[in-house]
Order: sequence, then C-alpha cells, then structure tokens
Amino acid sequence: MTVTLADVAARAQVSPATVSRVLNGNYPVAAPTRERVLRAVDELDYVLNGPASSLAAATSDLVGILVNDIADPFFGITASAIQSEIGGPGGRAGGERLAVVCNTGGSPERELTYLTLLQRQRAAAVVLTGGAMEDNAHAEAVGAKLRKLTAAGTRVVLCGRPPAPEAIALTFDNRGGGQRLSEHLTGLGHRRLGYIAGPQERTTTRHRLEGHRAALAAAGIEDDPRLTVHGPYDRRAGYEATLELLCREPSLTAIVAANDTVALGACAALRDSGLRIPEDVSVGGFDDLPFSIDAVPALTTVRLPLSEAGTRAGRIAMGREEPPPGGVSMVRGELVVRGSTAAPRV
Repeated sequence: MTVTLADVAARAQVSPATVSRVLNGNYPVAAPTRERVLRAVDELDYVLNGPASSLAAATSDLVGILVNDIADPFFGITASAIQSEIGGPGGRAGGERLAVVCNTGGSPERELTYLTLLQRQRAAAVVLTGGAMEDNAHAEAVGAKLRKLTAAGTRVVLCGRPPAPEAIALTFDNRGGGQRLSEHLTGLGHRRLGYIAGPQERTTTRHRLEGHRAALAAAGIEDDPRLTVHGPYDRRAGYEATLELLCREPSLTAIVAANDTVALGACAALRDSGLRIPEDVSVGGFDDLPFSIDAVPALTTVRLPLSEAGTRAGRIAMGREEPPPGGVSMVRGELVVRGSTAAPRV
C-alpha cells in the first residue's frame, strides 16, 4: 500500500501543508514539530513520487558530513579534510558536489534527524565522524537508517567511529593510544594518576579509559574510582575536574586528560593552584590538536592523523579509493612526548 502525504500528516498529528513545509525546507517550522514529522516519515518509510521524486534524485550530488561539535578542532579538522575530497572527477557538473556539515551537538535525536533528511535528499554519500552513543536503542535506530541509505545507493563511511555492519569504517585505536599514554607515565614512575574522562555515553570515552586502566593493571597499580572524573570534552570540564581531583587526592603526580582541550583546562587549574607542570604534576592529552605544541610547556599527547583519516574517508565516500579489506581499517595513534610530562618529584 502506498503511503501518502496525508498518512504522514495523520501520524505526526499535523496538517499536510506542515509536512510539505518540513520536507521542502522552504518555510520555518518549530523544532518539535519538525522532529515529529521526520519521525513519522521514517516510521512510515514515506517516499516522494512524481515530480518531487525527480527533484530529489537531482540532488544526489549532496554529501552529508555529521559531526558532534564543529567548534571542536577534532571535528573541524576532520570535516575540512573530508570536504576537500568531495569535488573531483566522476560527479556531474564537472565533478563538483555539495558538502553539508551537520552539527549534531552530541544529540542522538539530531543525529537521527540529519540522517533522515539526508535520506530524503538522496545524498550521494554520508560520513559520520567521532564516537558513537553507548545506547542500544539508538544504535539500532542508526543502523536502520544506515541500511536504508545504503539500500538507496548512498555510500556510508564512518571516520573515527567504531565499526558497524552497515558501513565502511576507519576507526581510531583509542584503547591502544590511551594505553600507550598512561604506560609512558607509569614508566616514568608515576603511581598516583588522575584521569579526566569524557562523557560516559560516548564510545571514545570508554575506549580511552579502558586503555588507561590496562596500563595501570600492567604496572600493578590499583584502579581507584575516585581518581576518574567524567565531563564534556571542553576546557572548562578539564579545569573543574582537575580541582576536584586535587581535592580528592592532593598527592597526585600526573593527570591524563580525555583530549587536548580538556588537558589545557587541567594545566590552567594546576597553575592557578600554585603547581608547576611537569615539576609537580605531569599532564597528558589526546589527539595532538594544533595548539598542543604551542602550550607552555608543550603537551605530551597521542597524535591521531585526523586530516589524513578525513581525506581517506572522503576519497572512499567518493569512490576514488577502494574500501579496506573487510570494510574496516584501524587507524593507530602515535605517542608524542613533549615537555608536559616528566618523572615525579621525589
């Protein structure tokens, strides 16, 4: 049975005109209403037909790039590299394609909404970047979206995200990188290490923390839950978490941060507390973002090849590079030792 615009309107409890406005994007619609309409579209698997279908097919030069936070250099670097590969030979209109960066703000609902919109627009490719949500229901919903996209001919690539059967994945070795960073610190003699983790619901957070804990276990150090603090991947979280860690354990000699931005906040909190880096407390980060080498002292971190991975993801999405064997490639992080880490004070 063919699903009609009226069916979608009835499911969403809006008028057919409102459904049309949402799908055409030519008139402002309140966010909750738009979300309700798109959910109804997805649940009913509504497909445009007639002239509208032809119009949708004509937009197949569209490429969607999903990021959690475009203001975060991690995602900005990755998205820029992906976008640099969007044009080139093989596409229509001289090979040019329109890249749209979709900023989810870390919201699972927005992630699903953008995937629905890209499906409606018959996107040529979709690249999802960064960690995934640790939620089974959301993972199933995303998987269903990706299956619909691939079934319609959209290439789906994951960049820095755990593998999924519905897509090609360039996944970062966050566990291995986290372990190498903390092994560097335990190798210097540190035994009281604080850890500032990211949001608990993110796969990146869990994997990097697992690497840290593996390093502690290898060094015979008991993992003290009091010495792990979770928070957003931002400077303020690093600052506040460091003050909390110092209150819990004033004898800390090292702090491992979930990423470089968090590490900068940690360094600021240590300085404001009258502590020197690395003489009193060593600090390590993750990602090797551009500002890391210019911090004072320069930040020890794990370098992820964000630009190179983004470029490769873009080439695979555009069909200019063969997918890796089995559809999954692990991208390894490199430990970069700089001035922010040293042996603990005696």
